[in-house]
Amino acid sequence: MNKKFHFKLLAQLILGAIAANSSSIAHAYDLGVVSTGSGGGQGDSGAASAPYQAPTQGSLVATEPQSIISQQYIQNNMTGAANYTDMASIAPSVWSISPNGAGGNDNPQLSMRAFQDGSFNVTFDGIPFADGADFTHHVSSYFMAQDTGRVVVDRGPGDASNIGDATFGGTIAVQSKDPASDPTLTPYASAGSFNTHLVGAEFDTGVMQNYGDFSGFIDYKHFSTDGALTNNNMNRGNIFAKFIKPISDNTAITIVAMQNSSHQNASLGATAAEIGTYGHNFGLNPDPTSQAFVGYNFDQFNSDFEYIALKSQQGSWKIDNKLYTFAYAHNAMQGTDPNGDTPNGTVNGATNIPGITSLTQYRSFGDVLRVTDQIGISDLKFGIWVDHQNHESWTNNVDLSLGASMLGVQQAEHSTDTTLQPYLEYVWRPNTDWAITPGLKYNSFNRNYNASFDPNGNGGAGGPLSYSKTWTALLPSLDVHYYMAENWSVYGQMAEGFVAPNLNVFSSPNPALSTSNLQPQKTMNYQLGSVWRSRKLTLSGDVYYITNNNQQQTNIVAGLPLFTNIGKVTYSGIEGESTYYIGTGLSVYGNLSFNNTNSVTTVQDAPKNTAALGVIYNQGPLYASLITKEIGSRFSGIDVNGNPTIHFGSYSVTNFSSTYKIPKLFEWTKNTALQFQVDDLFNRTDMIASAGNTANLGVPLFWTLPGRSYMINLSSDF
Repeated sequence: MNKKFHFKLLAQLILGAIAANSSSIAHAYDLGVVSTGSGGGQGDSGAASAPYQAPTQGSLVATEPQSIISQQYIQNNMTGAANYTDMASIAPSVWSISPNGAGGNDNPQLSMRAFQDGSFNVTFDGIPFADGADFTHHVSSYFMAQDTGRVVVDRGPGDASNIGDATFGGTIAVQSKDPASDPTLTPYASAGSFNTHLVGAEFDTGVMQNYGDFSGFIDYKHFSTDGALTNNNMNRGNIFAKFIKPISDNTAITIVAMQNSSHQNASLGATAAEIGTYGHNFGLNPDPTSQAFVGYNFDQFNSDFEYIALKSQQGSWKIDNKLYTFAYAHNAMQGTDPNGDTPNGTVNGATNIPGITSLTQYRSFGDVLRVTDQIGISDLKFGIWVDHQNHESWTNNVDLSLGASMLGVQQAEHSTDTTLQPYLEYVWRPNTDWAITPGLKYNSFNRNYNASFDPNGNGGAGGPLSYSKTWTALLPSLDVHYYMAENWSVYGQMAEGFVAPNLNVFSSPNPALSTSNLQPQKTMNYQLGSVWRSRKLTLSGDVYYITNNNQQQTNIVAGLPLFTNIGKVTYSGIEGESTYYIGTGLSVYGNLSFNNTNSVTTVQDAPKNTAALGVIYNQGPLYASLITKEIGSRFSGIDVNGNPTIHFGSYSVTNFSSTYKIPKLFEWTKNTALQFQVDDLFNRTDMIASAGNTANLGVPLFWTLPGRSYMINLSSDF
């Protein structure tokens, strides 16, 4: 076999496994699947088309609202330090903030249809990864833009095969890019505002015929920034590798490994008074007599993520299995109340600086098995996800003036989480235009918890505590998909979502009371939508109505949280996105959403609407985009009286990006790319969200927009 044939076979194996999840075998060739290439797809003719240039677009095979963000958009619009939150932020109904600049801290905020992080899944190559304590995600500790193939923002619980601990609000699916077909060395470098630098290099093996068509790449990069906020420094090293090896004409093995190490000095927000006095970018200070001293507030993160995947087709059967592990460790030290109102003083002296040291670490082991049997033109699908996570954390009160000497154990916890999710669904196709898919998933989530807990932080006996609880649910789904034409599909969906109570319920004043009565939050989702795609136009839209009958509320009792179910909340809205190719390399893009919530309490961080408008030019060696994203009014945080009534007005941010590619700058180079970016072109520095409250008086803390920033990126292939 020649090299071209082998690479084609490998691509067919990979895409065939993905296409097994599509809703119609007759229409499975869709840009939503082959979005990482240089063109291709229905109605697509390369860069001179709306599907290629679209920042986000729906998929003709989708059965619920989703926005596909392609590798082409990511490479041309994201800085090298960008996280998936920065990438997803362009999509309808999505709101993301990075107060310290893109990639500059580990606590950016992400909201999707009013669902916050912890209420939706994030997957990497189909594997759910999260902190099992509360199902949140440490976005700056895993994957970076250089290794990302695409991001799919899936707004809804999905069908039965959609796995994860928080199918409650949707899924952000991050996919790694594939190795290049030719041997290539690609060094790259970036420099920009806030003394930001990134350097790295990627080596692709190409398809190695002498080694059984083995292919792969390894990519190392180092990122550093002083940060948009004062004294909020970040240093990060990341290595990522992916290797693919066909072992027969119908079977391939993929191995992925990632390691990351980050160090940051991160503030916890600033009060309105501090922002008014010191500026919008106030974070930490250089004063060693302050709890907000930069030397007292730092985080060290170490993480890894690995999997080995087997994809095979045996007759009518398709098998996709991923065995994985991932881990995270966070060592931290901070002042007891940075930028707050807790006075200095410890048992060692009235002016000594009180502080906290803490550790959170966990490791998960799991497996995802997906099997499809093609029965005529229909598909029987079944599989199982199993995950087990060991989780440890402790918090100590310390005297920072005496080198963080111990004052008392505040909290020490050990827990394990075990998730079991088998599923079964049948894609019935009465003909090649219709796909009707009933499905059923069983969700079992068990949490074992052991802790000593001292609410006063004096090292006394607040425990030990030992509890175990299992929550289970049967989650049905039904979706209907129909092709009105080859380039026009419509769909409808009913599906239940689920998320179990998080670890905090065990840390309440009476954990037995909280955990015995607290029910998981479950959503019932109703969605209708349509997708149209041609060379000149991509257009998708949907309407949704979601109910949660077990809304969870946190009350403070004796200074500690008590969790209760308070009843029903509804979410409803309309969403749309479109790109129109005018011609001569020029497209216009826009998206719009109107999002409503109805609850007995104020739903936090839920913008009333989002919108985007922009122009994209891509012809010959030049790419350029100018895109504005608007976030509507919302409530965020709790005021000094404990009321969730802090209101924020709408705001918009405009970003500009341009890339110029030189196919052959020197005899020994190819595909040299020079990129120039301006984020927040009009220098908005508004207060946009709550960051919490001070520990003593409960004064609100805030995040602000980081303001205008510049970045220059250079890369070249050798």
